[in-house]
Amino acid sequence: MKIKLITVGKTKTKHWLEAETDFEKRIRRYAEFDSVFVKEASQKSLRNNDLVKTTEAKSLLLKIEPQDFLFVLDKSGKQISSRGLANFLEKKALHGTSKFTFIIGGPLGIAPEVLKKANYILSLSEMTFPHELAKVILLEQVYRAFTILSDEKYHK
Repeated sequence: MKIKLITVGKTKTKHWLEAETDFEKRIRRYAEFDSVFVKEASQKSLRNNDLVKTTEAKSLLLKIEPQDFLFVLDKSGKQISSRGLANFLEKKALHGTSKFTFIIGGPLGIAPEVLKKANYILSLSEMTFPHELAKVILLEQVYRAFTILSDEKYHK
């Protein structure tokens, strides 16, 4: 199984970066993992939120491969439990899906053209999180899914 995480912008805060690195390392015990980012569009130079999202969308779409099962994080998405995510990944894998790609957009959200490409629109919560924290939460949940599927004690 291959997991790819595509984000808009790099993580800048040290403690979030350390948490990301830790969970990425843990995930690699179960699957091939790749984390890539696209550059944030400048809100000041573009002066239009829709144009910012469209610019970021073009970069995001270049990073997606045709065989990817695409999860896009968005506030309009469906919430799922940790066990539900684990079971979903397992079911898809049993039916031949081997590449799962997750996208976290920029501070202004995801453009409609990226949402249209999604196989699954996922919401982490009804609450709003900083994008760096959302990345850590997602990585932890992917790791948790693997521990659930491996029947390990991490998930209680």
